[in-house]
Amino acid sequence: MYPLKLIQNRIIAAFGSEQFLNEPIKLYEPITYTLGQSGKRLRPVLVLLSCDLFGGDIEKAVLPAMGLEIFHNFTLLHDDIMDDAPLRRGKETVHKKWNDNTAILSGDTMFVLAYEYVAKTDPGLLPDVLRLFNDTARKVCEGQQYDMNFESQTNVTIHDYMMMIQLKTAVLIACSLKLGAIIAQADPVEAEKIYAFGIELGLAFQLQDDYLDAFGDTAVFGKEVGGDIITNKKTFLYLKAFEVASPDDLSRLDHFFSNPEIEASEKVRGVIHLYENLKIDQYTRQEIESHFQKATVILDGLSVAEENKEEIRSLALGMVGRNR
Repeated sequence: MYPLKLIQNRIIAAFGSEQFLNEPIKLYEPITYTLGQSGKRLRPVLVLLSCDLFGGDIEKAVLPAMGLEIFHNFTLLHDDIMDDAPLRRGKETVHKKWNDNTAILSGDTMFVLAYEYVAKTDPGLLPDVLRLFNDTARKVCEGQQYDMNFESQTNVTIHDYMMMIQLKTAVLIACSLKLGAIIAQADPVEAEKIYAFGIELGLAFQLQDDYLDAFGDTAVFGKEVGGDIITNKKTFLYLKAFEVASPDDLSRLDHFFSNPEIEASEKVRGVIHLYENLKIDQYTRQEIESHFQKATVILDGLSVAEENKEEIRSLALGMVGRNR
């Protein structure tokens, strides 16, 4: 089995060796700019880890894994336009650095590039890989639409939210793991198990992100806390607070979330104070732990030697901010 660090370095090297800048420059420069902001490359790393887990040749998984990463970054490019986000990974978003039209067209091109890389799979495995990729791409778009719908809906439930983040976030993590399994020609039953593991891990991962937005350390989290609060985003924390709040606390929550004249810093401080009083941090950690434990049970049930699961287990622990 390959160590996690080696697999991470293999993905870094793969992107470093590719040339995404082409003509016309104004189309491809934003693509190179976006893909140069590497982030953690979690999804392609998961592809290779899963392929290795099931005894496959990770070199055969590198190009399709890159396709998933390009697809993921394409979705971020368009999400930033929809959210009018000024920053991504600490740098100007493409639509702010250039303009909306450039971001739309460069994003569309990234979608095409994603297909080109995914299609560089072994021809005998390509039909299964494309079915998985197409299903995932459609679900991610469905999740984004639900997320936009929730901005104006007043009756969003925690169940609705969990369904949305499963589509928008978890399915791509699950797809990454199943893609690696398919390339390794794993037993279909085992491939479905690793997909289910990815769904639970993806839910825990997104909930952890929600948690850090309110309770994270800016120096560690990498961005200012409270962004979801400022934009009234209906996260698990927001929905749970309204679910458990007393009438007095409901009045205070309404005050902060419905009054546009409140300063952003005051709003963040006030809402986080309410969240702490309502034990929303504890409820969220419990929900994260619940999904992580479900993921662990699935991983434990894979018909693979325990020592071979070590690298995926290690990465999963890191994704939800847990110590070993």
